Amino acid sequence: MLTLPNILTLSRILAVPLLAALLWWPQWQAGYAVAFALYCLMGITDYFDGYLARAQGTVSKLGVFLDPIADKVMVAAVILMLAGKGVIEGPHLVAALVILLREIMVSGLREFLAQLQVSVPVSQLAKWKTTLQLGALGLLILAGALPRWEWVETTGLAALWGAAALTLITGWDYLRVGLKHMDT
Repeated sequence: MLTLPNILTLSRILAVPLLAALLWWPQWQAGYAVAFALYCLMGITDYFDGYLARAQGTVSKLGVFLDPIADKVMVAAVILMLAGKGVIEGPHLVAALVILLREIMVSGLREFLAQLQVSVPVSQLAKWKTTLQLGALGLLILAGALPRWEWVETTGLAALWGAAALTLITGWDYLRVGLKHMDT
């Protein structure tokens, strides 16, 4: 159970409160720089936990269970902190809300379908959505460390909207699959 891939996944979950604490003060540029470094490290461990589990043949039920939770907890925490501290504000909150709602909906749908022993594989478009979403949030964290580089925040917000658009498309795809397995 305590394989290296699972330890990496657990470390991501345990790092979320530290990441949130670093994002608490939006005017603290050094804090945002450290938050960006931690966020990148969390992304690297996300890649390596899956890679190592597959390469070593140590894919576990615990890892399969925890990995998507770690991702969703990190994304939700970053969105909530950035929104709560005014980094994501105004109409950009709509894009953030779309992302959060889709994460909740897909999690619930996957749980429902798992009870029916129906697996919903992650689509290539969903992987692009995740990449764009994580990049957007990373840029918005980095913007707090580099406030004079306005293009970083602008690019992050544009990417957030792109991720929200892909979120709607992939969310609808998952819902369509799920509806086929629901009683009418």
